[in-house]
Amino acid sequence: MSQKKDTFINMLVALFVITIISGFSLGYVNDLTVGPKAKAKLEKKVNALKLVLPAFDNNPVEDVVSIKVENVKDSVEVFPAFEGNKFVGAAVIGSTEKGFSGLVKVMVGFTPDGTIENIVVLEQKETPGLGTKMKDEKFLAQFRGKNPSTFNLKVTKDGGEVDALTGATISTRAFGEAVEMAYNEFMKKSGSLIELKN
Repeated sequence: MSQKKDTFINMLVALFVITIISGFSLGYVNDLTVGPKAKAKLEKKVNALKLVLPAFDNNPVEDVVSIKVENVKDSVEVFPAFEGNKFVGAAVIGSTEKGFSGLVKVMVGFTPDGTIENIVVLEQKETPGLGTKMKDEKFLAQFRGKNPSTFNLKVTKDGGEVDALTGATISTRAFGEAVEMAYNEFMKKSGSLIELKN
């Protein structure tokens, strides 16, 4: 009986030691990857800014304005763009949790009057081959050069002007909602953005 008790205690001690070592190892590896993950995320934003904004000569990342918005987990980030101290537009990150599989996050570039310059999808978890087509050129092209004040961002099925992705109407609705959120925040802040470099 005492041999069984000793074996059980040895197993518990061994399991405890393994758990402690594993926990410290995972924590150490996580600490090692925090920096590279943050750097990769920043690079992704910088690359997206270059794609969605007109030509600029400032550093929009340094001039970023964060706005707390109701019903949104993170603050909305607005990246103003200037060329020769003249406001040429801004990139705004819009998001919604109403995608078919949850989060849809986009970066929308606007000219000073609110016209969409370009859009880049930053995050989405939609169905491969259906909702993921929101990244395709054919889908994104229908938004470029359009001003949401006169262009209805809803899908045609809901009375809007956006051609839905085949088999992915929910994803298309979420995309439109994220773009509309970005537009609304841009319009609220555009006046104060113009004055940033003055």
